[in-house]
Amino acid sequence: MEVPGVPNALPRMRGAQRGGALLKAIFWTAVLVAVLYAGFKVVPIYFANYQLQDKMQTEARFAVVNRRTDEELRKIIFKEIQDQNIPARREDIKILENTQRAVRIQVDYTVPVDLKVYQFDLHFTPSAENRALY
Repeated sequence: MEVPGVPNALPRMRGAQRGGALLKAIFWTAVLVAVLYAGFKVVPIYFANYQLQDKMQTEARFAVVNRRTDEELRKIIFKEIQDQNIPARREDIKILENTQRAVRIQVDYTVPVDLKVYQFDLHFTPSAENRALY
């Protein structure tokens, strides 16, 4: 439908809308790619921390029964740290308590994350403890 005095108004509006949709699609695609890239870099770090936490809980649970020494506990936890490629040193593993009644283990480490346009550090302090029931 033509408006008197305004020829071809309808085709100009449609052309402007098409360009806006294209820019919006490019923007949201870039946002999606950035989120996926960040997730690809960060999720494995959190998963490795979860695996370490799980191993520490298991060792704390059985250390009282198995009567493991501080050095044995450190060796087991450090092996898990190496298996998970966690940037922690053997000195970062702290056996806070290791008696017949209780075991407490803590590891303190920081992982640098480089997203090419932004760098930051993730700090973790997983810990585990177990107390005997008697």
